[in-house]
Amino acid sequence: MKTDFASRLTKLGTETAFAVSQDAAKFAATGNKVYPFHLGDINIPTPENIMEAANRALREGKTGYNPSVGIPQLRDALAEIIGFERGISLTRENVVVQPGGKPVISKFIQALMNPGDGVLYPNPGYPIYESQIKFHGGIPLPYGYLPKPNGFSIDRDRVEEMIDSNTRLLVYNNYQNPMGGESDQDEMDWIADLALRHDLWVLSDEAYFNVQYSGKPKSIVSLPGMQERTVILYTFSKTYAMTGWRLGAAIGSANLMKIFAKLSVNDESCTNHFIQYGGVEALTGNQDGSQNILAELKKRRDLLSTKLNEIDGISLFTPNSTFYLFPDITELYHQIG
Repeated sequence: MKTDFASRLTKLGTETAFAVSQDAAKFAATGNKVYPFHLGDINIPTPENIMEAANRALREGKTGYNPSVGIPQLRDALAEIIGFERGISLTRENVVVQPGGKPVISKFIQALMNPGDGVLYPNPGYPIYESQIKFHGGIPLPYGYLPKPNGFSIDRDRVEEMIDSNTRLLVYNNYQNPMGGESDQDEMDWIADLALRHDLWVLSDEAYFNVQYSGKPKSIVSLPGMQERTVILYTFSKTYAMTGWRLGAAIGSANLMKIFAKLSVNDESCTNHFIQYGGVEALTGNQDGSQNILAELKKRRDLLSTKLNEIDGISLFTPNSTFYLFPDITELYHQIG
């Protein structure tokens, strides 16, 4: 029997945080205390009303296959609420339910990128962007960030330098993982103008859209000309403490969502049936749970920001979104030598 694996696997990356999870679990199993900072997870339970909705669906027999695009109740709720929050018009035809947010990245690349196409994506950023680009034969074009007094801004010069006639896609993660940065209106306008000038498709990773401590979140899809060329990555994971549920959605043009649906049939057939009823409850039910989650995250952010800034040689800005802190340890590094 031939034992060589497919050569394309050499291009497939990983999310090393999950490898660390295995080591951490083994360490904890031997009686050691583990403080998990390696994953974008929170040790807060899913709100009770969401769990009860999923349990009720389970008891009612919602355990079989369901449409590959998701149950209509959830698609309708997503279309209504995401459309309202972003000031755009959506219907269920613009929504394909997914088993988490991560599959949206893969399907976006499979549907729109040909081998040899360039894809702009943030670095530091979510490692699966680069992994999927390379695995499917694309050219990774990582762009970075520059420090500013209240956070970070995209390195615009670097982005402009990398774009050429083969550049096709741009991944944009406002409310950014892992730096906690967010675009001001000028930066978001520039991204939209860039996409329009160079005819780029945009993946707007909005996993942390609702993890914002003050003000109103904004989406690039709301800007003129952007809705038809943007796919929103939506996930229930962060807002509702549902990371292990694996429930998300792709939101985009109806024609493109038909392609996502076809990919879903091939990849996973459908998203877990009964948990989608938990998603409906998350969106349309009592929001006290999500507000309590946000309040707890804000309390943690404030405490950690204060304590880290008290350490000689460490400085950081207090982010208004996400649950990440990205301290500057340059001075501490030089002190230690």
